[in-house]
Amino acid sequence: MSDRTEILRQKMQAVGIPSFQSLSDRTGVSRRAIDTLRKGNAANLRYTDLAKVAEVLEIESMDLISLCIIEPSDSEVPLSPVLTLREEYQRLQRQLELQSQELRSQFERETIQQLESLLLQLPSAAHAAQNNLNMPAKNILPLLRPLDALLEKWGITMIGSVGAEVAYDPQRHQLMEGMDNMAEGDIAIVRYVGYMQGEKLLYRARVEKYTG
Repeated sequence: MSDRTEILRQKMQAVGIPSFQSLSDRTGVSRRAIDTLRKGNAANLRYTDLAKVAEVLEIESMDLISLCIIEPSDSEVPLSPVLTLREEYQRLQRQLELQSQELRSQFERETIQQLESLLLQLPSAAHAAQNNLNMPAKNILPLLRPLDALLEKWGITMIGSVGAEVAYDPQRHQLMEGMDNMAEGDIAIVRYVGYMQGEKLLYRARVEKYTG
């Protein structure tokens, strides 16, 4: 079979794309390029266009290339364009991996810089507190300011504050272990704060029932 129309149509149906024009609109790839795919001439297209189509069809780029290239035994299409696309795919994969590693390293460096004073001074403060039982705990509090600044930078906010009386909300609060069930709206005491990042819940605040 030299035509790949039905193969593409099946992939499109799987992701709810009704027509080849819709596929062109969704991907931003020209209709002419889509028709080139249908003819089994993927080797004649740019890799970036193939990657866009593959992403919308929710398949791997190399799978799309394999589906939409006519084998040399079926036609006069030379093998070299296929190898070129494969090499380009592998090159881009390596590039993405390197970029991901660099971004992670950059994130780690920035985080360490943000917490520098905490990392350098907290162990000494903890040692001093262990050897001086009369040392006020409030002396350590300023060391936590870099952590507060980092959380603010990331858009992370606390749910409640320790000791606060709150209306129990099962979406934002978690009962302490061993506590009886509470009804929504009952008064609770926050024992451990929770955290939100924007609208995303990271950790629910842990609470116990207010006994008055």
